[in-house]
Amino acid sequence: MIDAFIANFGDILPFILIGFGAQMIDGALGMAYGVISSTLLLALGVPPSRASASVHAAETFTTGVSAISHILHKNVDWRLFARLIIPGIVGGVAGAYLLSNIDGAIIKPFVQVYLASIGVYLIWRGFHLPPKARDPKWVAPLGLVGGFMDATGGGGWGPVVTSNLLLQGASPRHTIGTVNSVEFILTLSISITFLFHLGWETFTTYTVGLLIGGVVAAPFGAILARRVAPRVLFTAVGIILTLTSLFGVAKWLGFIG
Repeated sequence: MIDAFIANFGDILPFILIGFGAQMIDGALGMAYGVISSTLLLALGVPPSRASASVHAAETFTTGVSAISHILHKNVDWRLFARLIIPGIVGGVAGAYLLSNIDGAIIKPFVQVYLASIGVYLIWRGFHLPPKARDPKWVAPLGLVGGFMDATGGGGWGPVVTSNLLLQGASPRHTIGTVNSVEFILTLSISITFLFHLGWETFTTYTVGLLIGGVVAAPFGAILARRVAPRVLFTAVGIILTLTSLFGVAKWLGFIG
């Protein structure tokens, strides 16, 4: 029985480490859990639909805790919340439905190109400070695109929505709190869509590993946020995502055996 447990733990350990590392960075940045987890799962050979489904199932728990915390600390702008929630859910459900009904081999290179582009964007973002605070105008379309990209790429809601709102001049505190709170409902909607189309067998080793790693890392991510400059983390995450995703694209094109 012990040998079986050790064998099973060996299978799940890589996914625990992925969840741990991704949550450490997400706790410091308020984003990137999904894109990092998805990128590394794809690199390990996990099909895109299963990778995205697993990431969102695990993320439902982590974002739920995050949402409660932000609400208690009054970090949520409820007006911004209302402008994001419906477009985000529509985009997320549409993306999950599309990914569930397309051959993973066809969509995988496009997902990796998307993730690489997010990486490049984060590198650029690391060298550009947000402008002075002002009310963002481009919200609903941003929520729609962010939700769709989050489902099809297994992540991207935070990098796409949070970064663009900050670039429009939104308050960092309320932007992060609001986007994270909306993300709980978004990930729940996406997970239900995947469950309906793919069934329970999708949520297996990947999900459990990501969930365990994310829960263990949560308090350490908060410590990291206080000690490392966001600019450094943005750049580091961008480099990791870009290189990992481009490796997958090069492998698909046959440049790497």
